[in-house]
Amino acid sequence: MYVKICGLREPGHVAAAVEAGADAIGFVLTRSSRRISPERARELAAAVPPHVLTVAVFAGESAEQVRAAALASGVRAVQLHGDHPHGDFTALRDLGVTLVRAGAAGVDLRCGAFDEDLLIVDAPRPGSGEPWDWAAVRGRPSGRWMLAGGLDPSNVAGAIAAARPWGVDVSSGVETAPGVKDARLIAGFVAAARGAAG
Repeated sequence: MYVKICGLREPGHVAAAVEAGADAIGFVLTRSSRRISPERARELAAAVPPHVLTVAVFAGESAEQVRAAALASGVRAVQLHGDHPHGDFTALRDLGVTLVRAGAAGVDLRCGAFDEDLLIVDAPRPGSGEPWDWAAVRGRPSGRWMLAGGLDPSNVAGAIAAARPWGVDVSSGVETAPGVKDARLIAGFVAAARGAAG
């Protein structure tokens, strides 16, 4: 079970995610209470070992803005969240990074349909942190896809059983307050996801 911990802002939480065994770590470089600068993302990413994917998350920025911020942050992946056209992914392909497409469950659920490498299927209200009917997507997404939206250490096992994803992605579900991560919740989430995958 592939596990991504998103919205990290502090070195201690990055270290906690790595120690817990996360496969990917996300830094939010778009409008959000979790937003950090590309320079801060570069500092945090520098402490992440090569086997953990570092992801810069964007939503609504132009391909040119994404390119500039991704290069400044030194990440190894770019996530475009929301209504980004196919052309944005094509325009960023030459960056040589992993491309991640994220959107609500109503989008094209074929991983690779926009030339992306990974797909994240989020709640009907993406970024809300609200649980939703995870079983509704079971059998529909294809390829390397992650389930997101309302996941936390207490419900991720049930969500995995309901949706059968390739991976899971969490942000608010490992926080004690908006934007404030908790090392114990991060470790608990990774352990619960891996345990569910069995």
